[in-house]
Amino acid sequence: MLREFREFINRGNVMDLAVAVILGGAFGAIVTSLVNDIIMPVIGVIIGGIDFTGLAVTIGDAAITYGNFIQALVNFLIIAFVIFMLVRTLNNMQKRLAHEAKAAPPPEAPADIQLLAEIRDLLKAQAQAGRLPPDPAVVRPER
Repeated sequence: MLREFREFINRGNVMDLAVAVILGGAFGAIVTSLVNDIIMPVIGVIIGGIDFTGLAVTIGDAAITYGNFIQALVNFLIIAFVIFMLVRTLNNMQKRLAHEAKAAPPPEAPADIQLLAEIRDLLKAQAQAGRLPPDPAVVRPER
């Protein structure tokens, strides 16, 4: 079981996923700071100095802090937009590379392979022109 676990952990996908989760967490913290410290204060000033974190409705003993929800929504939209732009850029790069690969001429064959191809083509041409006797292994005996 320990060997299987080690093989599982050593797979490339698991390590890639772990790196992605760590980077995603760090990126989330950056976006949260961007939204809380830069974007939302500017939006608050534009719409009259409203602090979104303080927006709440009290119902009985419960406080519904919909301002926090608005900030979380802005966080999500920013993260979604950045991921969209990254995926879009990667897709465009892959299309460009695929197009360049199609446009590139195939690599030239080595000299010995070219020579053998020329000999093959000459033998075919001579056989079709009737200059070569037919191969006895291919000719069927008459019945």
